[in-house]
Amino acid sequence: MAGETDARNYRLISGVFSPDEANEILMTLIDDKISFHRRNNWSRSERFGESGAAGARRIDELRETKTELATLLQEAGSAGRQLAINCTIEITLLED
Repeated sequence: MAGETDARNYRLISGVFSPDEANEILMTLIDDKISFHRRNNWSRSERFGESGAAGARRIDELRETKTELATLLQEAGSAGRQLAINCTIEITLLED
């Protein structure tokens, strides 16, 4: 098993957003991730004949998250509220 050697954090999103701004930021991010997994699944299928089951599961998870976020953003918009969003990406370099 590979050992951790170095972990770094990067702030991807940090701020207070209107529901419309949050919708644009978050839905674009999720849609891009879904597109990535679709392309990756298609590529693996074409090149290796693999089903891409893990990628398909991740797409399902992302779609579920997207639905939940859409509901939350709609509720925030209806209530006239803003949203504080903080998103950090942690990257760990692993030893072979």
